[in-house]
Amino acid sequence: MALLSRRSVLTAALGAALAVPLASAPASAVVGGAPASTTAYPWLAAVGSPIFFVRPSGQFCGGALIKPDRVLTAGHCVSMFRSVPGLLTATFGRDELTGSGGETVAVTSVRVHPRYRETSFRDETVGHHDLAVLTLARPVRRPLASLGSPGSARTGRIAGWGFTSENDLFNTRLRAARVPLPGDAACERAYGDSFDPSDMVCAGSAAADSCQFDSGGPLVARGRVVALVSWGYGCGKPGYPGVYARLDSLP
Repeated sequence: MALLSRRSVLTAALGAALAVPLASAPASAVVGGAPASTTAYPWLAAVGSPIFFVRPSGQFCGGALIKPDRVLTAGHCVSMFRSVPGLLTATFGRDELTGSGGETVAVTSVRVHPRYRETSFRDETVGHHDLAVLTLARPVRRPLASLGSPGSARTGRIAGWGFTSENDLFNTRLRAARVPLPGDAACERAYGDSFDPSDMVCAGSAAADSCQFDSGGPLVARGRVVALVSWGYGCGKPGYPGVYARLDSLP
């Protein structure tokens, strides 16, 4: 059976929800992880939309609070909402999406990285400079994410509410996992020219990886968010690590 890309499930679901064809869509919980609490990630946002009724809280991506009224997420998650930012929300402090805890804040504007563009790898959409900033309708009184570079870190942590395997359609619990950072060469071997080390970070393995509905979520190393879940071929597929968007140039 052909592998689903990290965006294909969400593209189909959002297309049905909107009843319009979509050129691209957000996607990509954590394969090989364990249940986690938002108390460990107080700045972590579940990015979603009320129209995305197939998921509790409308969640389809993650994000990080970088200013009281700004959330950093993946560009491919929100590029289609640039003209209708009011359809987006950011939810904080909710371990289980089916619960009612935490707080949900509306989005008033979407700013996608000016150099964002898309190519493809085996039918998987590849986002370059895959970053965006959401402006919230009001400031959120929560700790802010510290941003940085992976440097020489060899491991990191990822967190998200997405699939725990390629066939797990129903996970709604926040999960986290430790992932290896194998270096650029591992992703260059897997993806060839589709992997650009100037704006991408290679992380993950067959034992621990991100998956659908994790996109925009954090890769944390040395106590800082160093990249965001962006794309990859399959989830936890041997020989194909996950690819993350570097934060070196924010939109």
